[in-house]
Amino acid sequence: MEQEAGGTHLHFVGTRRSDLKKSFKVAVRSLLTSCSREDFKKAFPNFTNAERQRLHQLFIQVVTSLHANIEEEFESLCLETQVGKILDTVEQLVEEQSLDPLYSDKTNIGDVVQNLAKAKENEIQFLRTTLEKAEERMRLVQARIEQLKKGTQEVLGSTDVVEKLRSSISSYQT
Repeated sequence: MEQEAGGTHLHFVGTRRSDLKKSFKVAVRSLLTSCSREDFKKAFPNFTNAERQRLHQLFIQVVTSLHANIEEEFESLCLETQVGKILDTVEQLVEEQSLDPLYSDKTNIGDVVQNLAKAKENEIQFLRTTLEKAEERMRLVQARIEQLKKGTQEVLGSTDVVEKLRSSISSYQT
């Protein structure tokens, strides 16, 4: 049983939801396990025993407070994102499927192979079409480059003719 935040309504907690909470608490507990007094003494060899004892007590208080804050934040996030409700729905759907005699867990390998082959054929066709389009674009770009080269050569050839005419005219005038 669990109490909803903001109300006194109690409801059954699904096993998936309780497993999630238990797993989270175990993970947090293992991360925030306080070290022994001996380890703490070794970490602060220059302090007096009284100072080390006080530091260790403060450390335990901080770890305890941090642990509580993390659990509260996790609970808050679970409520905000409705994780419990979603996990309960998943659990209900799984239960319904396990009771449904028409639901089949068995996958027909032949269907999977056929679907995979069809997907691969479609992918190959798509890639071929894409390649053909790219090759066509490449041909158009090359043709345009050739046109530009011819135009440049014609312009250069025209420039030579103009220069020859200028030199002929200037030599004629002199």
